[in-house]
Amino acid sequence: MTSDWYLIKDIDALDSPCLVVYPDRVKKNIRTLIESIGNVSRLRPHIKTHKSYEVSKMMLEAGITKFKCATIAEAEMLASAGVKDILLAYQPVGPKAARLATLVQEFPDITWACLIDDVEVAKDLSYIFDEAKQKISVFIDLNVGMNRTGISPADALGLFDDSKRLSGISIIGLHAYDGHLRDADLDLRAKKCDAAFEPVKQLRQEIERAFGKKMIVVVGGTPTFSIHRNRQDVECSPGTYIYWDKGYEEILQEQKYLHAALVVTRVVSTPAKNTICVDLGHKAIASENPIQNRVHFLNAPELQPVGHSEEHMVFKTVPGIDYKVGDVLYGVPFHICPTVALHEIAHTVVDGLAGEKWRNAARRRKLTI
Repeated sequence: MTSDWYLIKDIDALDSPCLVVYPDRVKKNIRTLIESIGNVSRLRPHIKTHKSYEVSKMMLEAGITKFKCATIAEAEMLASAGVKDILLAYQPVGPKAARLATLVQEFPDITWACLIDDVEVAKDLSYIFDEAKQKISVFIDLNVGMNRTGISPADALGLFDDSKRLSGISIIGLHAYDGHLRDADLDLRAKKCDAAFEPVKQLRQEIERAFGKKMIVVVGGTPTFSIHRNRQDVECSPGTYIYWDKGYEEILQEQKYLHAALVVTRVVSTPAKNTICVDLGHKAIASENPIQNRVHFLNAPELQPVGHSEEHMVFKTVPGIDYKVGDVLYGVPFHICPTVALHEIAHTVVDGLAGEKWRNAARRRKLTI
């Protein structure tokens, strides 16, 4: 592909800042993912990155049948797109449990599952689904070092034992997310990943030996996909591959995906010498990273960010390279997932021309349920 693949011929048709998506590159990323694992049935991609019906349907058309999500809205979007196997990779606490039961009732032909890491939540889920005359499959969420959610594998056998007789739930598997493992050195990342996975493997064997029940194991995200894909008895859940971003491009150099979503911004002021301001504020680009790790411009890689606010981002320019008000910049986000969540619409670009508008529907906390 040419180095100026991203240029939009009718750029004046798009107001800025905006999110643009290149469907041909999305399709290529899906093919690369499937080829990298060999067996498409072992894929359970997370859809938190793209959040759209259109991309979900592209994945279905490519042969991916199992999906993972983090919110009720994402789950409803997947169900409406025609997905038949959905894991809500979240422990539904409070009203979420009842919303999930309503969603299951609305889409009875789908294989549904969610996570648990607490026996009281398991009991609440069981009660809610009993009342609805339903049953929900659950995965025990394991904390393998990220210390965000999950139960220690050492304590999970007890949770399984305490929960296995609850009539409204059925424990079918184990879930382990190791998103803290992001070493650029693949060998080091693999060593840490194998160590984190070992107690998961042992727990699976203990449950199958003690209770005679075979466990599905769903593991990892994008950073450890390169390692987990070689385990033939697990499902893998990458997500960022679909659009790719600058952050993972720098860290995960063994993964060869294409940037398929960019932010378009314009120079709106030249307030001082060697200084420009663009309309790419906090509301348009993920801003949790240090300021130098928020956006990389394909057509202006030399720009150095020095300020960021709600509606503006300020850069120092290199002497000898001049910019004028109205100049268009094409940016690769360092973190694409929360960037997509900031944009209601993604504008597609096909053959260099702006095309359809894809709604990032699941960026909302609630669709209808």
